[in-house]
Amino acid sequence: MSKSILPIDDRLYDYILANWLRETPLMRRLRDETSRMPMSMMQISPDQGQFMAMLVELIGARRALEIGSFTGYSALAVASAMGPQGRLVCCDISEEYTAVARRYWQEAGIADRIDLKLGPALATLDALLARGEAGKFDFAFIDADKTNYDGYYERALRLVRPGGLIAIDNVLWDGAVADTTKTDEDTVAIRQLNAKLLKDERVALSLVPIGDGLTLARRR
Repeated sequence: MSKSILPIDDRLYDYILANWLRETPLMRRLRDETSRMPMSMMQISPDQGQFMAMLVELIGARRALEIGSFTGYSALAVASAMGPQGRLVCCDISEEYTAVARRYWQEAGIADRIDLKLGPALATLDALLARGEAGKFDFAFIDADKTNYDGYYERALRLVRPGGLIAIDNVLWDGAVADTTKTDEDTVAIRQLNAKLLKDERVALSLVPIGDGLTLARRR
């Protein structure tokens, strides 16, 4: 039986990007600028951004939620894919990094589709629920602090409609989730959520071995 995750070295990854990646010059510039930042490892891979763009197109998403925006690459991919009628709520706490995001969203002509909420994401999500937004979103992407992943997931599950899709990033955590000697808070939080999702009958579940591991949970 073949394994589902093929070891990918730099040569094979370059081949993947050369043969499948459709990245606009603007997105490439954003990725290059981000790569020079101290926390550049927080940037999703371009193939993952393209994959998520296809997901929102496939489900016909018009309202989306992003928890953790960093410099805006994933938001740029998702908001662009949803089209002029799409609306994306982004949650982040960094004015510095999201200032970069705003510049690129503006240049791409999609800034009016994105509602950036600066502040703790749990509070933002609770405010959305309090305003009666439960079941009003088609897609949610979770890629923020790992210790709050479970809280983000539970709120996102209420905010997306039945049939809506939640994408959760970093679920393989560079392999640490499978290393029992790793007991730091982030690793434990991701490991616990992975175990919870396996038994969660509220969603259909799949893992996509792209980037650092992307869980797809479709609300039933």
